[in-house]
Amino acid sequence: MGTGVYAMSLARVLPYTKHLLESVIEPGDCVVDMTAGNGHDTQFLAERVGPEGRVLAFDVQAQAIQESTRRLDEAGMLARVDLYHESHIHVGARLSDEQRPVRAGVFNLGYLPGSDKSITTTGEETLEALDALLPVLAPGGLVVLVVYHGHLEGKRERDAVLDYVTALDQQDYAVLQYRFLNQQNHPPFIIAIEKKVRG
Repeated sequence: MGTGVYAMSLARVLPYTKHLLESVIEPGDCVVDMTAGNGHDTQFLAERVGPEGRVLAFDVQAQAIQESTRRLDEAGMLARVDLYHESHIHVGARLSDEQRPVRAGVFNLGYLPGSDKSITTTGEETLEALDALLPVLAPGGLVVLVVYHGHLEGKRERDAVLDYVTALDQQDYAVLQYRFLNQQNHPPFIIAIEKKVRG
């Protein structure tokens, strides 16, 4: 007899994001967290790249940088991470001295949970950041965007990002959308961009 508890075979959005990133990141890689938030993804990336790797993490909110710093310091991983209190549009400049191509990047679009909901990522800045990140992405590398679109700016950003990734040349990139279609209240979904390996 059933207990009324349903175990899903389909991965939820955040575990699937980690699964995608784990599939490409190796120790020693350079990776980017475009929206550090409370530092959960930043710590995950730091664990994956190991002591020889490098993580660049960006956030416009001081609260996010402080919380990420605390989390990484407690985990003994702060030395692997460069935290920048600025928009992810500066990713290209911050990568200018990096010899390794970027293996992976992750965005959590929207606002920082538990903070000022008027401070959000925007479509304009996210597209500018993608323009800077994709050219330096390693062949076989991956960019994952988790799209939170339950607010007005989130809907604008969602539409801008979907238009952008749909127009990427399929000879150069494979683009996946992973979403649940029958859930209420605008559930987040994933866009994953893989840079193809040439010939």
